[in-house]
Amino acid sequence: MTELVITTSTQRRLDQRAVAWWLAVCAAMIFLLVVIGGITRLTESGLSITEWRPISGVLPPLSAAEWQDAFARYQAIPQFRAIHADMSLAAFKGIYFWEYLHRLLGRLIGLVFVAPLVFFIWRGAVGRELWPKLAVILALGAFQGVLGWYMVESGLETRIEVSQYRLAAHFLAALLIYGAILWVAFDLFWPRGRAHPGAGLVWALNLVLALVAVTAVAGAFVAGLRAGSIYNTFPLMGDSFAPNEYAAFEPWYLNWFENPAAAQFDHRLLAEATWLAVALTWVFGRGRAKGRASLALDLLFGMATIQATLGIVTLLSVVALPVAVAHQAGATLLVAAALFARHTIR
Repeated sequence: MTELVITTSTQRRLDQRAVAWWLAVCAAMIFLLVVIGGITRLTESGLSITEWRPISGVLPPLSAAEWQDAFARYQAIPQFRAIHADMSLAAFKGIYFWEYLHRLLGRLIGLVFVAPLVFFIWRGAVGRELWPKLAVILALGAFQGVLGWYMVESGLETRIEVSQYRLAAHFLAALLIYGAILWVAFDLFWPRGRAHPGAGLVWALNLVLALVAVTAVAGAFVAGLRAGSIYNTFPLMGDSFAPNEYAAFEPWYLNWFENPAAAQFDHRLLAEATWLAVALTWVFGRGRAKGRASLALDLLFGMATIQATLGIVTLLSVVALPVAVAHQAGATLLVAAALFARHTIR
């Protein structure tokens, strides 16, 4: 009887580890999807596919006629006429590649999530506490697919680029799914033995998480408004702390979302506040946290510093593609580091 209990307990733990590694793979794929999404946006590839075909869209154009048809549909939207009027079919295939890869990877993530989920449920590895969390993540993933097309659709008729509001919503949804998957995986990898260095550090990490999320969303507005291509100086914006046209729009709150200069200033300010909050949390908690908790704080401070540096270099380089992509990847890794620290210290 004792041997049976031990065997059952061991098998349950092995199942938990398998589920945790499956979720870790899904999170890694979402990270890659965010990076490719950044390349898609920075290369102005996001509107190259003007249809949403969840099933038949798995295959790209395979013949010369199909490529000409896809190119003709792109030529009919405002972005082509305003920005790429002299684009060749060969150049179109280049931007098509990134949008196609982005959509294909999104579909693949759905498959990698659903197929093992069905297997784990059949095996009994998903308990009553776990399956509602996975169901919510699955629903968020389906919603993200619809939201992605809703974003693309905004740039097909009257605009020459997608709505910055929908871009920010799409990016935020990706971070929510990524964060939810990581949190569940952390629960399975480390179900017990968490550090308890005090409520003050917990509240500090809550603040850090909030600042990281808000700063990331503000960065999406900077991207959507192409605000990184102006005021390419640091620490001042030109010759002053804040841009002169910060409050140029009426009503005043529209400046946060539609004024490129204000969007960049807000993102700068939030990024500086985030780094400062992380640095103070690291100083405050370093002497109290031990073991994995200490490592988590070190990782958080290191990642925040790297991300702040990438942000400055992206600005000074006038959004050079490799640095800008690294900056978006850094935002995603910073979310992971903040979640890991918060999960460890509770």
